Amino acid sequence: MTPHDAPTAAELVAAVRDFLGSDVLPAVEGRVRFHTRVAINVLAMVERELLLGPEQAAEHAVRLAALGVADDAGLAAAIRSGELDGPEVTELVRRAVRAKLEVANPGYLA
Repeated sequence: MTPHDAPTAAELVAAVRDFLGSDVLPAVEGRVRFHTRVAINVLAMVERELLLGPEQAAEHAVRLAALGVADDAGLAAAIRSGELDGPEVTELVRRAVRAKLEVANPGYLA
């Protein structure tokens, strides 16, 4: 349940992204066209983060807690010191990278 009415933040971002892609992009050239494509990509990332981010963050926190660290800085320090190593650490890092790619550019996962 959310205190906000429809449309959601993700829906608003998607609407702006769609407008840029369907109305603005075909009407511009050169530098403005390039920056419009960049803006479309950024909005797609924001949309994915709004949709996926909360669940990804919760899952990441559970995995960190299972290893006995509070956050990524603690994980990095434990890895550097040699306190943490092994397949469970590799799996946590693999899942964290996958989550980042799911937001930044899911095409890289293919």
